[in-house]
Amino acid sequence: MANVLTTGAWFSTPTKKPSFLSRLLRVQLEARQRRADRLVEQYLAARGFTLTDDAEREIGRLLASGGRQP
Repeated sequence: MANVLTTGAWFSTPTKKPSFLSRLLRVQLEARQRRADRLVEQYLAARGFTLTDDAEREIGRLLASGGRQP
């Protein structure tokens, strides 16, 4: 009976903790995504929450310029 309970442990590999650099990269990418989401939200709020073709182009330009408006 004990053999049946422990047999599965032989076939499972321990989960490897991600490296420091991969965790740092993931955190940085998530922060950039949150910042981009905030910029889009602010842009749409300032223009009445209407997503038009022109607004999509402007959002693309805004994100490409790093959030700096001309």
